[in-house]
Amino acid sequence: MAVYRVKVATGDIREAGTNNSISITLVGSRGESRRTTISYWFRPGMEKDLTVSCEQDLGPIVLIRLHKWRLFLEDAWFCKDVRVTAPDGTLYRFPCHQWLEGVTTVEVREGSGKKLVDDELEILKEHRRQELKARQEAYQWKSFAEGWPRCLNVGSIFELDSNIQFSCVRATNFTGVLIFQGASHLLAGFLLRPTSWKSLDEMRSIFSRTKGREIVPEYVARHWREDDFFGYQFLNGNNPIVIRRCTALPAKFPVTPEMVAGSLGGGTNLDKEIQEGRIFIVDYEVLEGIPAGTIHGRQQHVAAPLCLLHQGADGLLRPIAIQLSQTPGPTSPIFLPSDAEWDWLLAKTWVRNADFYSHQLLTHLLRTHLFGEVFAIATLRQLPACHPLFKLLMPHFQFTLHINTLARSVLINPGGIIDKGSGVTYEGMLLIVQRGLEKVTYTSLCLPDDIRHRGMAHLPNYHYRDDGMSLWEAIESFVSGIVAFYYGEDAAVRGDAELQAWVMDIFTNGFLGRTSSGIPSSLQTAAELSKFLTMVLFTCSVQHAAVNNGQYDLGAFLPNAPSSMRHPPPAEKGKAFLQHFLDTIPEVDTTANILVALILLSSSLSDRVKAEPRRLIRTFQGRLEEIRERIEERNHWAQLRYNYMNPLEIENSISI
Repeated sequence: MAVYRVKVATGDIREAGTNNSISITLVGSRGESRRTTISYWFRPGMEKDLTVSCEQDLGPIVLIRLHKWRLFLEDAWFCKDVRVTAPDGTLYRFPCHQWLEGVTTVEVREGSGKKLVDDELEILKEHRRQELKARQEAYQWKSFAEGWPRCLNVGSIFELDSNIQFSCVRATNFTGVLIFQGASHLLAGFLLRPTSWKSLDEMRSIFSRTKGREIVPEYVARHWREDDFFGYQFLNGNNPIVIRRCTALPAKFPVTPEMVAGSLGGGTNLDKEIQEGRIFIVDYEVLEGIPAGTIHGRQQHVAAPLCLLHQGADGLLRPIAIQLSQTPGPTSPIFLPSDAEWDWLLAKTWVRNADFYSHQLLTHLLRTHLFGEVFAIATLRQLPACHPLFKLLMPHFQFTLHINTLARSVLINPGGIIDKGSGVTYEGMLLIVQRGLEKVTYTSLCLPDDIRHRGMAHLPNYHYRDDGMSLWEAIESFVSGIVAFYYGEDAAVRGDAELQAWVMDIFTNGFLGRTSSGIPSSLQTAAELSKFLTMVLFTCSVQHAAVNNGQYDLGAFLPNAPSSMRHPPPAEKGKAFLQHFLDTIPEVDTTANILVALILLSSSLSDRVKAEPRRLIRTFQGRLEEIRERIEERNHWAQLRYNYMNPLEIENSISI
């Protein structure tokens, strides 16, 4: 007689327990046990102990079967893990972390990471095949729009598997934030005012009600007119990836040395500043020809500006020329800091409006949310739960499929928040993302390569770059350790059929098989694998935090990030004044609608994702602590803190 001691743990989350019957079967390399009942009653956080007696030793325990059966009413159960102690004292761990619903049997493998080549027993090989077959049926691709990355083939969050939905805690918290903020604005009457703001100062009243979150918006309201702050946001604002060093002026932006001489100071000229790497450019060409929509039946307008910036002797970045179209000419003047106050301010505000679209639809939606979903679906379809890379990756996808499915229902759908609150049509939004995907390269997704490619390695005060590089290197070091442990040599990477299928799925469905992107369709070496995994983890955690968490801070004061423009771009100088400005930026109710979305998207919800501690993770966490201390030391002396890439503020996954 062989007696096995078994400990079964229910997750410590709301509604994890069950009153349904749960039983277990142990499967070893030399046989399996009888089905043994564990209990008819589980509470959240509870551990149940039992013994399973077998007529003979089962050999190493390779998997368990959990059986759920209901007597009367269905009551789902969330199993945390199962631990089995064999007669010889060997402890086997079976991490489960999933919901069991209905009358079902779930097989869970022993927790060691195993590649396909590591499995010798046919029962384990068959388990891999069946698991992936079931997943590929459950998680299928669909096209949301032509030229977009493909997404999960579900119509709403109610079609999602329980294991990828928001937890009860998070779902309640998410809904509560939306209801509370929407109600607070409604009570203030903002959502009922389809009229222009009465003054610039009145705009502060909309964020003064969010106690504890008004500090940065107040700073923005005081400094938004300043060229220093305008330039600062290209480095450390919500969209820090569009600026690049200007090595030669494009023909479509005919800025003359005389135009900018006053901005550059004495003893230099435009050519010299370009040669010495102190001229930078931002080009919103992606917006050219995008159809504008209507709000309240009134035609809105979209521009595709170019902006030239200069790094002064003090190291600060300032705009020195703005053109509001891609076509120079008499009706597309180049605006300068020496122009009349409202001409220059309006030109900068048009750039901020273009940056709103670029940030929301490309930097945020496409390059974090949509790619994060692609990574998640490919992982679920191509890597079994026992695969070491599945174990590494899945914590970084928690809630991503839920939040993206929700976004397709309320945020980026026809009649959704973006459609109603921004100046582009729904078709225009689709076209911007389509164009954006065509421009995405592997280089642009890998921070060190992107910084070099944009010529941004040496500009001072670029906190996004400095914090991001520290975090990229920490992730890369951690990931390289994992890859070295499980693969050892390049041949093991090439020979991992599941890994290669995963990469191909991402290339085909995320980047639509576009080889010019440089996105790999296969991986040949351990170094290539480490880089690709670092890119995935960085995108789903650090990059998302950098472009998401400051949305309310920098967007709450409307003129700094207007979601639409109600007058066309000025075709000549000398026509702008305060009332024209107020009548150009969004009206009060449009501001409130967008602000509700920004509050929710940049909220820190409870039930944040936490990583599983292991030896490599402890080392990784030590590096993160060092980065946190350096960031907080810098922030202590800063007038405006840059904290969006503080490890304490970064979630493991794209979950908001």
